[in-house]
Amino acid sequence: MSENLKYELKDDVAYLTLNDGKANALSFEMIEALTAAFDKAAEEAQIVVLRGEGRALSAGFDLSVMGQGVEAAQKLVLAGGQLMLKIYEHPQPVIMASPGHALAAGGIMLFCGDHRIGTLGSFRIGLNETAIGMVLPEFAYELARVCLETRYHTAAVVGATLYDPAKAVEVGYLDEACASEDVNAAIDAQIAHYKTLNMKAYAGTKRKLRAAVATKIRDGFATDLGA
Repeated sequence: MSENLKYELKDDVAYLTLNDGKANALSFEMIEALTAAFDKAAEEAQIVVLRGEGRALSAGFDLSVMGQGVEAAQKLVLAGGQLMLKIYEHPQPVIMASPGHALAAGGIMLFCGDHRIGTLGSFRIGLNETAIGMVLPEFAYELARVCLETRYHTAAVVGATLYDPAKAVEVGYLDEACASEDVNAAIDAQIAHYKTLNMKAYAGTKRKLRAAVATKIRDGFATDLGA
């Protein structure tokens, strides 16, 4: 995989852990590693757990690339969008566990999970793009519309409001938030629930549920990012 991404298979569960030693930024290398990891999980696992090491799931796209100009930034955002779509459409249950912050692309990534667990604390979760002078790409809008409570759309998406994990549950970024010592138990409980389900039926139902949004995202790549 990559030195920044750990992959472990245990009891039909693929555990993917982001750990670049910093903020788990989505670089080209990290995106490539995650893409390969989800392909591998599709072949040999039944459930995927994606989590961050340290104090962040991810703090967003790699700023060293984003600062290289429009063309480089567009290439990275397009690669990130394709990764988000891959996770969103992944046929297996995807559990996400954020150890703290989830900002910009990290917040968008949360939208792609099937069950999202946050860690309580003084952390920030949300889309801060308009605060840093970036117009969100179409795939981010489409995912936000599905996941965020309608009354928070303007504040969260346009107003770049960031939320602590407890509030992020209400807004729609997370499904639950718990103390750090309880996160593993929360993951295990969700795994146990998924193991009671028929995975073939799960994949088929998930595909139908998400097909319309996935199509909008694909169409948006061409118009929004020059793909």
